[in-house]
Amino acid sequence: MWICPSDDLLRQPDALHIWRAALDVGPEQRARLWHALEADERRRAERLRFEVLRQRFIAAHGMLRDVLSRYMAVPPESVRFAVRPGGKPELASGESASWRFNLSHSGAMALVAVAWRREVGVDIEQLRPMKGPLDIAARFFAPGEVAALRAMPPEQIDAAFFRCWTRKEAYVKALGKGLSLGLEKFEVTLDPHEPAALRHVVDMPDEPRRWWMEHLEPGPDYLGACVCQGRPARLHLWDWRLDLGETG
Repeated sequence: MWICPSDDLLRQPDALHIWRAALDVGPEQRARLWHALEADERRRAERLRFEVLRQRFIAAHGMLRDVLSRYMAVPPESVRFAVRPGGKPELASGESASWRFNLSHSGAMALVAVAWRREVGVDIEQLRPMKGPLDIAARFFAPGEVAALRAMPPEQIDAAFFRCWTRKEAYVKALGKGLSLGLEKFEVTLDPHEPAALRHVVDMPDEPRRWWMEHLEPGPDYLGACVCQGRPARLHLWDWRLDLGETG
């Protein structure tokens, strides 16, 4: 169940926190989130062609800063990022850099995963009718995943496709290597009756034991997944509100 946290529930080193946020915020909130962004983030927002995409980008990245500021006990505009060689953002040097995080947004909703010294990845997708999901799967997914999709009733294929896609994306994002690891090189579960899990990775038989995966349902028309390094963590599902836990 998604709830609003109090500050004393944060900064738990043995937990995985997933924050959910609606991105269609009002003008006043969006102005406050815009103020928290760095110049590069503002330029990225301004390059987006459509106004709704600009507004949601501002909300998603401002929300990320607001969330991280609560763990770091600094104002959102003081959060500083570095970028790893693989392109994954992380917090700049200092003790607070031990907080690992990942952001994903789709449609009007965003998810942020936060954990202490454990790599994390999260992905969210807005459910929508697919054109040729089996053809797309045959190009990008592992053979076992393609076979599982083909065996499903037609009315279940779209949802199963997105379960598979979000789990694969979350794993790739946790690794922080972009798509240098091809999506066909590893396999995840996708049946609705199976727990979310990394089944196997080509030439890496121990890899599934290194990662814990969880299925997420952040909204009526959304599916998601999170991946966390190491043993299963205590999972907390938080609803984000801009006015909670302000630090400055």
